[in-house]
Amino acid sequence: MAIGGLALDVSGAGKIDAKITTAVVMSCIVAASCGLIFGYDIGISGGVTTMKPFLEKFFPSVLKKASEAKTNVYCVYDSQLLTAFTSSLYVAGLVASLVASRLTAAYGRRTTMILGGFTFLFGALINGLAANIAMLISGRILLGFGVGFTNQAAPVYLSEVAPPRWRGAFNSGFQFFIGVGVVAANLINYGTDSHRNGWRISLGLAAVPAAIMTVGCLFISDTPSSLLARGKHDQAHTSLLKLRGVENIADVEIELAELSRSSQLAIEARAEPFMKTILERRYRPHLAVAVAIPCFQQLTGITVNAFYAPVLFRSVGFGSGPALIATLILGLVNLGSLLVSTMVIDRFGRRFLFIAGGIQMFLCQIAVAVLLAVTVGANGDGEMKKGYAVTVVVLLCIYSAGFGWSWGPLSWLVPSEIYPLKMRPAGQSLSVAVNFAATFALSQTFLATLCDFKYGAFLFYGGWIFSMTVFVIMFLPETKGIPVDSMYQVWEKHWYWQRFTKRTSI
Repeated sequence: MAIGGLALDVSGAGKIDAKITTAVVMSCIVAASCGLIFGYDIGISGGVTTMKPFLEKFFPSVLKKASEAKTNVYCVYDSQLLTAFTSSLYVAGLVASLVASRLTAAYGRRTTMILGGFTFLFGALINGLAANIAMLISGRILLGFGVGFTNQAAPVYLSEVAPPRWRGAFNSGFQFFIGVGVVAANLINYGTDSHRNGWRISLGLAAVPAAIMTVGCLFISDTPSSLLARGKHDQAHTSLLKLRGVENIADVEIELAELSRSSQLAIEARAEPFMKTILERRYRPHLAVAVAIPCFQQLTGITVNAFYAPVLFRSVGFGSGPALIATLILGLVNLGSLLVSTMVIDRFGRRFLFIAGGIQMFLCQIAVAVLLAVTVGANGDGEMKKGYAVTVVVLLCIYSAGFGWSWGPLSWLVPSEIYPLKMRPAGQSLSVAVNFAATFALSQTFLATLCDFKYGAFLFYGGWIFSMTVFVIMFLPETKGIPVDSMYQVWEKHWYWQRFTKRTSI
């Protein structure tokens, strides 16, 4: 493998070329649908926080500020209580993702996804019936636990079930369903915007995607790797035979033997504390990537843009309805780009998409900052004409597309595929926890940052996008087509990480 991380030949790895079967497709669709609940919440939160009845009931101070004659457009929605409504979910998600590693290892990926679905469903019902801030935040915390469980278990499930050659395409389905959830939420927000209890409908309907994915999980089996790690050899054989097809029984036996060897090592290593193991020198590359990738994903600014897009568009001159339409357009563009990613991710590789998407997002963030500086100005008292406001929407659509076919799906895929089996559940938990921590910090501070930094907020994110693109170029090896249990080879042949790794028999 070259310094840049070109495709690695694993012809000697002893792995079979698993075929795509109906069972694989259906199992991956169900697991990927766990992204629905995360996406729905991202889409619904920003729209609800612009609804007048919702603000009147819970955040009257924001309405008062918005009605003032000469308000700085950057600061209209700067309310710590309002951002707490959005970001409280991510504190709960952070805690849940750490707990989920134990649950996933002890009870399996499928059980953890089901638990997450039920928890999210109850949180949605509480939010829809909320009578005060306490109920609202309590519901958000339950939603956070649901998202934390599913975001930890689903990407690992997808990486373990999908054939190596098509792992990128199947795993990107998780981000695709996040996009579907965002678009569905935007449509519901637009339809309920003028209704007095529209916010209740929008929040309560979060129970629907939770019910869909939970029921779906009841009809799939756990992954063979998970079953073997829990000593259930016969069930693992049945699961693998179902996934690969009875006509491929010879290949199934070979793959099962390889998975059994890996799982035996994982069982023997259970006594080792995860934090002690991950800090070992040979796992330094895994730790660096597992922390950097999810953190960088949030520092693209995409989640806070999704949360606060309606707020942002209203700030630059759109009314409530047009702001929600612009947000819907953003979601549709993101969804379309995710389809592009699914088609090319296993053809061009992870690195190419990371780099190309990073460049695209960087240019758009700089352009938005310049446009706001020229029109609205540093004091936020300038008036943005409709033509310029439309240009902002177009630039953010291009930015959203760049994220949708790069950092969106890849930030879930790469951390889930780089760990050896013995560390995979805990490693994914670490990545999800970092993602939630970064999301909480940025969502809690975005409106204040926009108020203080003005158009410089977009330069801030642009600077981070530039930095993360350099990180990918220098330090991320290509993992396209590599079986997850042979992933150690990419570290051993990387120009920098090879100094930390040593050969292993796994």
